[in-house]
Amino acid sequence: MRAPAPTPANRPAALPVGARLSAATRDLAAALAASLAVAVAAQVAVPIPGSPVPVTGQTLALLLVGFFLGARRGALALALYVAEGIAGLPVFAGGAAGPGVLVGATAGYLLAFPPAAFVAGAFASPRSSVARIVVASLASHAVIFVGGLAVLARFLGPERAIAAGLLPFLPGEVLKIAAALVILRGWSTLRRPRA
Repeated sequence: MRAPAPTPANRPAALPVGARLSAATRDLAAALAASLAVAVAAQVAVPIPGSPVPVTGQTLALLLVGFFLGARRGALALALYVAEGIAGLPVFAGGAAGPGVLVGATAGYLLAFPPAAFVAGAFASPRSSVARIVVASLASHAVIFVGGLAVLARFLGPERAIAAGLLPFLPGEVLKIAAALVILRGWSTLRRPRA
């Protein structure tokens, strides 16, 4: 027996255009706000002697953006962040800006930010287990360091790139992952309904 032809009564309901636009506007607003949070975190920058790459709060902010916004909106937020810097807004570490940053030694790190946020959001959320959050954080950081070292090696050579662009940052990244866990657990506790 053939299924009845769709009629206005049995046709699946589609979201009205206004609702779709409203959802897209909310997504864009959340991504824009998150990109500005990353920009603020980037201004917490500590130079590393002998390295063109400073220690910043960017990667902690990136993890939180990915976890809270999810893969797609997290990647959008970091893409907006990179675009803002290219456009000349002083959002990169130390207030750096302009397209010239993307041909410099730190370009690989910046270009890896959107996929790293995607990875964080794809693998974990604020409600995920501690183990899942740690694995997602490590995978996200791996994306950042692979991208960053690939470009940095062109300036310093592979061995110096690892010495200047990876090893000094590992203890700090462990602390950032721990901080992300504390923040996520605190948020989950606050959101939990009280008996």
